[in-house]
Amino acid sequence: MVISSNSPLRISDEVQTALDEGQGIVALETTIVVHGLPRPMNLEVAAACEQAVRRQGSVPATIGVLDGKAVVGLSVAEVERLADPERPAVKLSARDVGLAVAQSRDGATTVAGTIALAHVAGISVMATGGLGGVHREASVTFDESADLTCLARTPVLVVASGVKSILDIPATLERLDTLGVPVLGYRTLAFPGFYVHDSGEPMQWRSDDAVAVAKGFLAHRLFSSTGMLLANPVGLDKQLDPELHERALAHAFSVVEKNGITGRDVTPALLSAFSEFTSGASVIVNRDLVVANASLAGEIANALAASA
Repeated sequence: MVISSNSPLRISDEVQTALDEGQGIVALETTIVVHGLPRPMNLEVAAACEQAVRRQGSVPATIGVLDGKAVVGLSVAEVERLADPERPAVKLSARDVGLAVAQSRDGATTVAGTIALAHVAGISVMATGGLGGVHREASVTFDESADLTCLARTPVLVVASGVKSILDIPATLERLDTLGVPVLGYRTLAFPGFYVHDSGEPMQWRSDDAVAVAKGFLAHRLFSSTGMLLANPVGLDKQLDPELHERALAHAFSVVEKNGITGRDVTPALLSAFSEFTSGASVIVNRDLVVANASLAGEIANALAASA
C-alpha cells in the first residue's frame, strides 16, 4: 500500500515491511491499555502482548489515533503517550475513527475500531481480551456492541476469550449466527465466559491447532465477506473461581441497579464493581487471557502467512 505523507493513515515501517514481505501480522487494540486496565499494568500488558506476538514469529501492529492520524503500528513511546491520563484519549469504535481524524483528536480503538483500521491496512488477524456483545435487557435498551456488526462486514479473524460475562452470552451467539459470523472454539466446544473457562453455552465448531484455524479462515473467506471469532478460553488454572464469579456478577448488577446507572456508563460501572468485589483478581485474569490470545493470534498469523 502506497501512503502519501498527508494521508490520515500512517503505517509503521516495521508493519509496512511485514506487509510487503508477506509476514504474519497481528492487530492489537488500545482501548484495553487506555481505558481497560489500571496503571502500570496497562503498559506492561501492552508490551507483553507485543512480545507474545513476536515470539510466534509474527509482527505486532498496535493501533490507535494520535493527533488526527490513524496509526497502524504504534511505537512504545506512542502507546505511553496515548495512555497518559494527562492527555485523555477518546474511545473509538469504527464509526468514530473518521471524526477523530477530522478533529485531530487522540483516541484508543475498540475491537470494532481496530479491525476496521486493520482491514484498511491489509491485516487479517486481531487479538483482544473479549469481544463486545449483546447487553442484558437489550430487548428494552437496544444496547449491542458495534463489535458484532463490524465483524460481520470485515473479513478479520478475531482471537478472544468469548465475551465478558456481564453480557448476555446466549443472545450474543444468536446475533453472531444471524450476522453470518462463524464462531470457532480453540480446543473446545464450550464457549468461554471470559473470566471463566466455560460459559455453559455450546459451540458447533472447533480446531485444535493454529494451522487448522488458518485453513478454516482461508476457506471461510472464499465463500463469505464476514470475519470470524476464534474463542480461546482462559486456562483452567488461570480462570476466576466460578463460585466467586457468580457472586461478583450478582454484586455488580446490584450496584448498577441501586445507583440507577444507565447507558454507556453501565459497562465501566459493572466492571469496576466486579473488580472491587474480587479484590482485583478479575483484572489478573484479564491480563493473563489477553496475553495468551495475542500469542495464539501470532501463531495463527504466521500460519496464514505460510499458506499464502
